[in-house]
Amino acid sequence: MIAGGVVIPNLISSCGGGSRYLGLQLYSLRDMVRDEGIQKVLKAVSKMGYNSLETASYNNGKLYGQNPGDLKKMAEDLGLKLTSSHLSHNISSDSDADMAWWNKAVDAHNEAGMKYMIVPSAPLGGEDATLDNIKRYSDYFNKIALISAGASIQFGYHNHAFEFENKVDGVPVYDLMLENTSPDHVLFQLDVYWIKRGGYDPVDYMKKYAKRIKVLHIKDETAIGAQNTVDYKAVFDQAYVNGIKDWYVEVERYDTTPQEDVQKSADFLLNAEFVK
Repeated sequence: MIAGGVVIPNLISSCGGGSRYLGLQLYSLRDMVRDEGIQKVLKAVSKMGYNSLETASYNNGKLYGQNPGDLKKMAEDLGLKLTSSHLSHNISSDSDADMAWWNKAVDAHNEAGMKYMIVPSAPLGGEDATLDNIKRYSDYFNKIALISAGASIQFGYHNHAFEFENKVDGVPVYDLMLENTSPDHVLFQLDVYWIKRGGYDPVDYMKKYAKRIKVLHIKDETAIGAQNTVDYKAVFDQAYVNGIKDWYVEVERYDTTPQEDVQKSADFLLNAEFVK
């Protein structure tokens, strides 16, 4: 794309067919997954215009109860690509067991063809928002990131509002996580809605931490564009400047049905002039 005379990367992934990039976090359709199964959800999503998917159901080597390779084929047969996953395993008293859990998870996600493995949250709010605890989890994430890097999968962290609302000596937990994790191995997936709810501007953080924030969650109170809680044009404009390639719609609350709001989100973004 051309902006101010500078050539910058398009937000088009390697998803098939040369279609415009449109990512979806499948948590948006969690009730449909539960009631109708992942295959019907994938079929529905493929008709909405989405082509890049972020999963939210890893357990013991499987995704949505499927072998990773089988789910990958199921998606690709519908013109979809599995590119990211949300998964979590908090620190236990057995470090070797924790790393074994992550090694198995990396193998599964490698089989699925994932680019990213993202921890959706960590116990770092309230009484747990201490510098020692932040450093403890940062060290943990650094170790996991080295494992995933061996499979060419990028490891990262996704925020909610509490990482900005909770501070240590006036510094947000989020900033301290950035300071204490490896800049070469741990990326951050910025949820543009939650940072706004936490009292900060997503674009400011995208500018300040351009080398660390490499993936986005695009979100509103309900369907994307329903409330325009976030200045999406400013977010996408900055994403182009930063060369961000992957972003995912996430709908957590609904005005109508989950499927209708996920479709509305697709329609809004596909018709928005600022989404290239």
